[in-house]
Amino acid sequence: MMIVYAILIFCLLIFVHELGHFVTAKTVGIKVNEFSLGMGPLLFNFKKGDTEYSLRALPIGGYCKMEGEDEESGDSNAFNNRPLPAKMLVVIAGSVMNLIFAIVILAIVFIAVGIPNTTIKALPPDLPAGKAGLMPGDTIVQIEDKEIREWSEILDAIGSGKEETLTIIADRDGTRIPFEVDVVIEQERRIIGIQPDSTKNPGKALVLGTKSTFEMGVEMIKVIGQLISGKVAADALTGPVGIVYIVGDTAKMGLLNLAQLTAFISLNLAIVNMLPFPALDGGRALFLIIRTFTGKTITDATEGTIHFVGLLLLFGLMIYVTFQDIGRFLL
Repeated sequence: MMIVYAILIFCLLIFVHELGHFVTAKTVGIKVNEFSLGMGPLLFNFKKGDTEYSLRALPIGGYCKMEGEDEESGDSNAFNNRPLPAKMLVVIAGSVMNLIFAIVILAIVFIAVGIPNTTIKALPPDLPAGKAGLMPGDTIVQIEDKEIREWSEILDAIGSGKEETLTIIADRDGTRIPFEVDVVIEQERRIIGIQPDSTKNPGKALVLGTKSTFEMGVEMIKVIGQLISGKVAADALTGPVGIVYIVGDTAKMGLLNLAQLTAFISLNLAIVNMLPFPALDGGRALFLIIRTFTGKTITDATEGTIHFVGLLLLFGLMIYVTFQDIGRFLL
């Protein structure tokens, strides 16, 4: 099941990515010769209009093959003959789709688990909040001199404070009541012992999904920068074998955890694909900009060759990381 889960996630994310290229290409009038899920030997295909739709044996990739993408073409609807804005939209569309997909998954997770609010759902009687007289159903509206609107503000007011006792004002049936609540340390965290109620608000879930995706993206970019600068060794990279094991371990913790991992991988796919390296979408976007200024100095055939070399280098990196994962996870 570990392998099955991993294959399903890979196929889903690749499909979303290539679908972004495909839909955008069709929208801007670029001819798509083949839309494939998977690589290697052909398992199934059919043709509709100008496009062949195929399913291939190896679930390690996929592609949206456009006319004139890596070679010169005289077709007016070929990629190489379309205006720069149209080509740029098609190139970045795959990563944009993975980014949006990550946001949507996290939003769904927030809806499923509920969004913590400022109303108390439960509190152990042996912890300070219960001893001070706070009750389930009370809504915290102020801590010290800080007005409270979100659960995160409660965590921040308690966690970042220095006081051993906090003045907390709670709304109980329309009446504001002050409480003097002690703070205790548990697992190196300042707590008072309250559990929040939650709401299922799609709008807030979408905002939180976007915020969480942005925060994850910032951390990923930092790590990529550290890899490039040498502050983080290449041994820290995880390839397909490692991801299979991570997916398996995460699946044991439940569907919601697996969904969060899927969002993480989708965002990772979006960011890595936009790196300015040949064969990646970011490399193609870079060539579009360069060739705007150099004209025919770099031909379509030359660019295609460079991207092919880049693809070989990426496969070499994948092989290296795979052997590293085998040593780490299997031996």
